[in-house]
Amino acid sequence: MALLQNKTAVITGGNSGIGYATAADFLAKGAKVLITGRKPDAVQQAVATLGQETDSFIADQGKIEDSKKLAEYVRDRYGKIDILFVNAGVGTFANVTDVTEEAFDNIMDINLKGAFFTVQHLLPLINDGGTIILLSSVNAHSGMPGASVYSASKAGLNSLGRTLSRELSARRIRVNIVNPGPVDTPILEKAGVPKEAINPEHIASRLPLGRIGQPLEIARLVSFLASDEASFITGAEYNVDGGLSVHPLIG
Repeated sequence: MALLQNKTAVITGGNSGIGYATAADFLAKGAKVLITGRKPDAVQQAVATLGQETDSFIADQGKIEDSKKLAEYVRDRYGKIDILFVNAGVGTFANVTDVTEEAFDNIMDINLKGAFFTVQHLLPLINDGGTIILLSSVNAHSGMPGASVYSASKAGLNSLGRTLSRELSARRIRVNIVNPGPVDTPILEKAGVPKEAINPEHIASRLPLGRIGQPLEIARLVSFLASDEASFITGAEYNVDGGLSVHPLIG
């Protein structure tokens, strides 16, 4: 039997990057998948590529009303789900002296507040024995200059995951956190960093494995954590970073 056979999953931000790769991997392993995203065109293109077994819902994780509407749609369409992968997130990077209140609120509204209320609104729909996976970042621990707000949002997300793992244990809902390192996704370009300023070779040279990661490499860990093979794992954080956490990216 496929690893995720008869499982139903919701993936926020599933139209690109790690979310998209995870949707594809979930589908390959037998799950039914619903992806969300903010941009209808991007979501529709992702669904067309992923295939007819993929469902979608247009929702901005930073808007509480959207997460409520998502929960209503999931309730009406599926009744219950087994897997919630809170993947949607944004990153903008600036020195602490240059961060505006608007930029601060945007990051926190999506990465932390939005993640919290997405879980809260979908929680009644998650089967007992189901699983929640939160996509965080090694920035939650690394203290990278220029990433103060992004790092704080991810540190808060990690703390949320640990607390939820205790709060939801009576329902046997497992909660785990994945902290990717440098991965080949559009997040920096979406944050406004010019493509020419992104130097994968320089980043790769600082990692013990000598390369940046691919979205599918993160997705495969998420798929494992979502499966019954990870039935004794909850409250855990996994760094998937090519060794960055033991060999800091400096210089």
